[in-house]
Amino acid sequence: MSALAVVEREIVRLEEYLDRAMGEVFGTMMGVSCSPAGDADPMEGETVAALIGLAGALTGTVVLQSTRAGAMRMCGCLTGMESTEVDATVRDALGEVANMVAGAWKGYDPELASRCLLSTPTVVVGELYELFSRRALIRIDRSYRFDDQVCAMTISCQRVG
Repeated sequence: MSALAVVEREIVRLEEYLDRAMGEVFGTMMGVSCSPAGDADPMEGETVAALIGLAGALTGTVVLQSTRAGAMRMCGCLTGMESTEVDATVRDALGEVANMVAGAWKGYDPELASRCLLSTPTVVVGELYELFSRRALIRIDRSYRFDDQVCAMTISCQRVG
């Protein structure tokens, strides 16, 4: 099997883990259904992104991105408190959701569960920002629907060793 075929098989497996992690975290921790959105409309206006670094067996990033309304809805589902602005509570909630999803995602693979560490979340809020990541062999871009909102997950990483 070619190296490219091996990477493509791993991407499919990691996408399945991501779909499972999103469904479990949103269902268990927030009480809402979350499923792949397929061809979701691109997010416009102010967005909120939570970045988690990967180190160890994988190096790279996991990014959860949402609109303002989506981030406030995630916070409301997680905390039970409605928000009218993207404040510290909303930023913390989005970072925590990203952390839970990244932890669940890597936990489905025994090697990643024991040999891949997660950083503390970094949250970025704004309209005119672009996130750059070093080109990695593994790139996953998925959109998800929860309630009447859409969010996106991007994983950009490569295996080490």
